[in-house]
Amino acid sequence: MKTQKHDRPSRHPHHAAGPRGERHGGGRGFGRGFGGGFGRGPGRGEFPKGRKLSSEELQLILLALLAEQPAHGYELIRLLEEKSGGFYAPSPGMVYPALTYLEEIGHTSVTQQGNRKLYSLTDEGRAFLEENREQADRILETLARIGSRMSEVREAFAGVNAVDPEAADALHQARHALKQAMMRKRGCSPDALKRITQILTAAAEEISKIPE
Repeated sequence: MKTQKHDRPSRHPHHAAGPRGERHGGGRGFGRGFGGGFGRGPGRGEFPKGRKLSSEELQLILLALLAEQPAHGYELIRLLEEKSGGFYAPSPGMVYPALTYLEEIGHTSVTQQGNRKLYSLTDEGRAFLEENREQADRILETLARIGSRMSEVREAFAGVNAVDPEAADALHQARHALKQAMMRKRGCSPDALKRITQILTAAAEEISKIPE
């Protein structure tokens, strides 16, 4: 991603992470190793191992969301969670420092609404986003793809006719087991994430073939 230009070093910890990026950027969903370097690998969608979503990448997708419409910080968190089907929900401690930094360098402007801040994209921020539009779209497309796969599985479970109490209980246990397995894999490596996506896609396809 092209470097954001500014005249002074940031005072915010989210922009001054250590060598492993452990102080910022990953959120609850990505965790260790997932998603950093969207589009930086050998091919489209190839993620290098051992990296989180970096501070610059988080800032970039925040700019992309603000290009759609002005928003409060909590709305941006909700949008990211929705786009990923609940898989990625950055904490306020990640998002608000990033927004403050973007304001400091002139990429966003803020309108105070009571005790809340409404963030908007500036012309400078829009220009920077356009320079990095391909990478921003790639990150958001990855989030949307994960969200779509998870939604397919949830809808498949919800659509099963559970007239038989025993079958309904077995279905509940299966759904619980899947949920626990997904939670344990939060922060998995890019290779593991790809495998999980393949499994969920295959499961959704198999379930859709079952006669009603």
